[in-house]
Amino acid sequence: MRLNDMKPGSRKAPKRLGRGSSAGQGKTCGRGHKGQRARAGGYHKVGFEGGQMPLQRRLPKIGFVSALQADIAEVRLHELAIPADAVIDLDALKRAGIVHQQALRAKVILSGKIAKAVKLQGIAVTAGARKAIEAAGGSIQD
Repeated sequence: MRLNDMKPGSRKAPKRLGRGSSAGQGKTCGRGHKGQRARAGGYHKVGFEGGQMPLQRRLPKIGFVSALQADIAEVRLHELAIPADAVIDLDALKRAGIVHQQALRAKVILSGKIAKAVKLQGIAVTAGARKAIEAAGGSIQD
């Protein structure tokens, strides 16, 4: 639907509250009698259930999100061929756009193949990736 397609009645008029009993929303204006919700400025917190233990506190909590996950970036083995630097460290991986800028650490995992001899410095490596890098003529410094 576009504005030029609209016809009279396609926008529903708002309820006119407090305009007498014949209007259908007179006197209490649909708020019922007394109580917190009937008052002007009646306030309750989101999820408040009148003092009953709220649903979000009754249900068991599941799952876990590691705080360290944002700090460590995974690097696939075949991505090590992208940087042109002689020694590949965390800064070289950030410049090449392989890891995100907020990463504090990086770890190379065995995914793909590497034919280029690379020299890694200060980057963690899995056992399988270490074998593949050394087989290609590369070296790893901790």
